[in-house]
Amino acid sequence: MTDFSLACMTDQLKRLIEQDSLRLKALTSVHHLNLPEGYIAAGFVRNLVWDFLHNKCDPTPLNDVDVIYYDDQEADKGQHLYYESRLNNLMPEVKWQVRNQAMMHLRNDDRPYVNVIDAMGFWPEKETAVAVRLLDHGRLECVSAFGFESLFDLKLTHNPRRSKALFDVRIKSKAWFVHWPLLQVVNSK
Repeated sequence: MTDFSLACMTDQLKRLIEQDSLRLKALTSVHHLNLPEGYIAAGFVRNLVWDFLHNKCDPTPLNDVDVIYYDDQEADKGQHLYYESRLNNLMPEVKWQVRNQAMMHLRNDDRPYVNVIDAMGFWPEKETAVAVRLLDHGRLECVSAFGFESLFDLKLTHNPRRSKALFDVRIKSKAWFVHWPLLQVVNSK
């Protein structure tokens, strides 16, 4: 992928987010927390792109909003609950799920992650490993562990760092093909 095509995809993603009042409000709420490497990730970004590529007029409802951050100095293992509570106060219409990626390797039995992008590199599907955050002056920053090309190509790719069985279970349980029938499963390499 060229830098130009990456820029085009991230610009398109930013335009989609800027047109979505719920997502802008969520990003603003997370921005207020000033989390280290704080992003909203996964379906928040992925679903928006897939809805756009399926020409949906109404966005697919979000089961939850995944907030990720990276703080390897955080002493309180329950700090994420405090952040969820603050977000619930700011935006109670959303189900928030906040996780410090510096601790998630323990749950996943992986080596320690070094930042949020590294942590996303262990998620079951490559297209889910995408995130966005609101920066100062209203700018958006979009990041991905595997790039944006397969997301915009309507691919669904197993990450070999996770079991294929988990990938298959997620495809069925999330009903992605019901919502987005143009998706194509790609064999991972």
